[in-house]
Order: sequence, then structure tokens, then C-alpha cells
Amino acid sequence: MGILLVYDVTDERSFNSSPSFLSPFPYHLAIPSHTAANINKTDIRTWFSNVEQHATEGVNKILIGNKCDWEEKRVVSTERGQQLADELGIPFMEVSAKSNINVEKAFFSLATDIKKRIMDTARAEEKAGGQSSVVDPSRDNGNMSGKCC
Repeated sequence: MGILLVYDVTDERSFNSSPSFLSPFPYHLAIPSHTAANINKTDIRTWFSNVEQHATEGVNKILIGNKCDWEEKRVVSTERGQQLADELGIPFMEVSAKSNINVEKAFFSLATDIKKRIMDTARAEEKAGGQSSVVDPSRDNGNMSGKCC
């Protein structure tokens, strides 16, 4: 499972507020509320704490700044986004959904991190003597010589 926290680089409130929506998909898209009252930077940290507390253990997260192509309206600098991501210990990327800048890259980055976590967990289980339920197609276990059927 992976969660993307998306804020709008042209809207200070979206950077400082907590997400109001989590989608029911394997990749969660968290979109900050633009109408929350008493908005402050602590809200993102509260959101992050809630995810850490209630989401699947080890869930991958990434902070996304959207509308990176709208420099003349930008109010949240790249440096502030990176600083927050560093503080939270999660990756950071800026994208533009409208101009299709880094959108695929953001999803593939998250997917790659998820796959790595799953494979690392499976290898750790194997070393501990347990049976892994994860199939690594890159490894040939002597079965079928790499053929699928």
C-alpha cells in the first residue's frame, strides 16, 4: 500500500492543512482540505502521525507538490516542501497534473518503493525460516526454467 500526500504549491492553505480525503485504492491519494478553519502546519504532522498509527505498518508515503508549472502563482517553495518531507522522513517530488510533469514518475517512484519493501520483507521472512507468500519473478527457484506455465 502507498499513500501520496498532495498539496498545491499555489495555495499556502493546502500546504499547511491536513488531508480531508483518502481514497479506497491500494494507492491512497490524500488531498488537503482548502476550507479547513484554523489551519496550521501542525495539521500535516498530525495527519502523518495518524497514518503512522492507523495505516498498515510500513506503508510507503510520498509528499507531492502539485502545479509546479505555475511559477508566477507559487507560494510554497520547493525548499519548504523538501524540508517538510525530510522532517517526516519521506520522499518528495513536485508534479504538474495539468502539464503531465513528473506524474508517472511520482507513481512509479512510490510503486518501486512498495515493491522493494515487499521484497525485503519476503527475504527477511525466508531468512527467519518462514515461508514467504511473495513470488519474486526475477529469481528462478528451479521451477519451470523461467516459464510461466
